[in-house]
Amino acid sequence: ESPSSSSSPESKMSTVFAGKKLARNSGEHALESADTALDGKVVALYFSAHWCPPCRQFTPVLKDFYEELKDDHPLEIVFVTFDRSEKDLKSYLAEAHGEWLYVPFGDALIQDLTAKFE
Repeated sequence: ESPSSSSSPESKMSTVFAGKKLARNSGEHALESADTALDGKVVALYFSAHWCPPCRQFTPVLKDFYEELKDDHPLEIVFVTFDRSEKDLKSYLAEAHGEWLYVPFGDALIQDLTAKFE
């Protein structure tokens, strides 16, 4: 089966994010088109929250991994937050996260992704 077929993992992930907006953990946290940001990339979803001790231990490891690979490999991480407030999310992003994409706090996409990948 060819990589461009509708049953390929890349195609399925692009469908999940089609028409959606994501923010990048850098600068102004401006929204950008998921279609453009994820085009041609391997997408890894990271479900986490600042109140989760194992997550807080793993996040810096993931950041280092991402930083090592991002310039030479078509990898994008999309953070899906389980934080209880936007303030908690922003604090967690500033504390330990890489400059990857994230689903904005309160976006319905968080529940959609949680249900899809539970």
